[in-house]
Amino acid sequence: MNCLWLTLADPEPASNGQLLYSKGLIEAAARSGLALTVLGLARPEHPRCGVDPLGIDWCLAQEAPRTSWQRVLSPYPSITQRRSPELQLLLAQALAERTWDAIVFDSICAAWALPAVLQYRNGGGKGSRLVYIAHNHEMTVARHLAASARGLRRLQRELDRVKTIALERRLLAVADVVTSNTPDDRARFIADSGRDVLLLPPGYDGPHVHTRTIDGSVPRRAILVGSLDWQVKRLSVEAFLEAAAIPLAQEGVQLQLVGEAEHDYLGRLRRRFPSVDFVGRVADVGPYLRQARLALVPDQIGGFKLKGLDYVFHRLPILAMRVALPGMPLEEGRSVALFDNHQQMAQGVLSLIDDFATLNAWQHRAYAACSDKFGPARIRRDLRAAIGQATGARSPIVAAVAATSAPKSRTAPLAAGK
Repeated sequence: MNCLWLTLADPEPASNGQLLYSKGLIEAAARSGLALTVLGLARPEHPRCGVDPLGIDWCLAQEAPRTSWQRVLSPYPSITQRRSPELQLLLAQALAERTWDAIVFDSICAAWALPAVLQYRNGGGKGSRLVYIAHNHEMTVARHLAASARGLRRLQRELDRVKTIALERRLLAVADVVTSNTPDDRARFIADSGRDVLLLPPGYDGPHVHTRTIDGSVPRRAILVGSLDWQVKRLSVEAFLEAAAIPLAQEGVQLQLVGEAEHDYLGRLRRRFPSVDFVGRVADVGPYLRQARLALVPDQIGGFKLKGLDYVFHRLPILAMRVALPGMPLEEGRSVALFDNHQQMAQGVLSLIDDFATLNAWQHRAYAACSDKFGPARIRRDLRAAIGQATGARSPIVAAVAATSAPKSRTAPLAAGK
């Protein structure tokens, strides 16, 4: 089964949640036996070298930055505008040179390609089926961003919200299969479109800490892991720091943030919140997780939080905003603490930081609840079901897709970007 996979960018290394989810999906698709070609932006700071061990054909192009006026005047929302003429040429070549059983839009970021794909499907690609893998309910995200802005930026984001609504509804209308990674977003998509939406949570193949005891030997530290390269995340983190940095410092509780962020932005945060330890990007987050008593998810909007799985499988009890962890089987007051605002969350840190009995009970229950629900085999199975449903696959193809070995040799990769 030939599958053209349209994604934002090369997901390796997976330095944020979007890239991590895409990386897991792409690798799961390849291990399921799909003949996979992935088209997206190159990351010059992390060049891809050599032959892909999973047999994936990577078609990667350099990004061509767009001016603010180009973004405003475009009929597409800003989230889709990371592309380039080179990337559009690669798409045209891919659609012209091969017949595709399935074309996957890996998040709304890839929807810049929708007109060309629909033209292809209305012409020689009538048998191709479209799969939209949603990373978020983008209408909700755009509404949140618009509501948080002021002045001229508010007008720009309101315009972007209108564009996002139109594009997401278009994707829902034309896709043969739509997936969502949380039950909450799935319900929103169903309400928007009246169609069925498949649930496709991420898989987790990272480290598992099988036993851990939190006691006085662990620093009085709360940790927040995650990249700060998305405006929605920045808004949530800054709001939490405004509520929590001073009260925690006054009580001798260390607050540490670990994750990728632009150098200048990180510098501004350090000046604004001098008591907080901003570590930045690290090669291995494990040592930092081991030296914290609890973990934080201050996000003010839903969508699956992959850092929640990192916390659980490193046996860190979690304090989160009530809307922040949809799709995780955690029970309030028994395996997670949930809060309605950041002030309450800060007080929760102070109440729990020295309560070793509660912290250990919660991390044990959270690990047990998640241990058999997020394995790589599950995401391969769910992804096979989604693409198989889109293509109407029957027994011979289903058998091929179900194979877990690497893809067999296939035609030469498309030129450029390998």
